[in-house]
Amino acid sequence: MDKGKSMKDLQHEVDTYIGQFKEGYFSPLAMLARLTEELGELAREINHTFGEKPKKSTEAEKAIEEELGDLLFVIICLANSLNIDLEEAHDYVMNKFNTRDKNRWTRINEEMRNESDE
Repeated sequence: MDKGKSMKDLQHEVDTYIGQFKEGYFSPLAMLARLTEELGELAREINHTFGEKPKKSTEAEKAIEEELGDLLFVIICLANSLNIDLEEAHDYVMNKFNTRDKNRWTRINEEMRNESDE
């Protein structure tokens, strides 16, 4: 079974792609602006799909998946340009959630146990 690409694979793939151009990565500030732009495009698609704002007939059809992919690409570019390992960043944040926030939310098995006690 193919487990897919790791985050390291994704970061390497993007770095190889960007590395073929003289311009290289944009500045972190320019990438932040691009990230904001892509997030706005995702928000627009989410609003069209789940919100109260239907698409205009003149607007092109885009998928939420495509917009998430655009965001991921820019996040990887930003991380690569700053020499940030996204797997390490992910591990850090998951550790934070599993320690600091471990009792913040109601666990599904806890909710089921409480219902069976009633």
